[in-house]
Amino acid sequence: FFVGGDGGGVFAIADGVSGWAEKNVNPALFSRELMANSSTFIKDEEVSQDPQILLMKAHAATSSIGSATVIVAMLEKTGTLKIASVGDCGLKVIRKGQVMFSTCPQEHYFDCPYQLSSEAIGQTSQDALVCTVNLMEGDMIVSGSDGFFDNIFDQEILGVINESLGTDEAGKSLPLSTQATGDVKQHGASFQSL
Repeated sequence: FFVGGDGGGVFAIADGVSGWAEKNVNPALFSRELMANSSTFIKDEEVSQDPQILLMKAHAATSSIGSATVIVAMLEKTGTLKIASVGDCGLKVIRKGQVMFSTCPQEHYFDCPYQLSSEAIGQTSQDALVCTVNLMEGDMIVSGSDGFFDNIFDQEILGVINESLGTDEAGKSLPLSTQATGDVKQHGASFQSL
């Protein structure tokens, strides 16, 4: 989801863990409810531009059975991007045709990412990778699930962005599994949500 306003914005991606299908549980339900709850808590005073607290509150309010990997990014009007990520959803910042920043996936072992879960054995928001990036005018943000980053590599992303005239064209040229691309403007941002 994406919510913008006041020269900033919040976007998030949750990817339901497919293993739940083996237990006759729709893997999308948990991630959808987690994102709906995140959207609800954005204006909560306790959240106060802290993506880790947003994850904590949204996870606590999620009652669906399942689990998901997730990334939440909050852009302040100063150009500071605050990120909290659990698992292998990712984010890259492209500056002047190069990957300037990239989140690192969190995995227990290959193909077993950290995940927020309805089960007590899962990770919590306290396990989130938390970081801050100072963006500059013209930076582009590309974010997606592991399904995107496992199949579209940095050189391909950079090629599309470098050949594109702007955010809209780049967003349309990258495969549909891209969740959001953003073009940072001075004291604000514009996003193309796909």
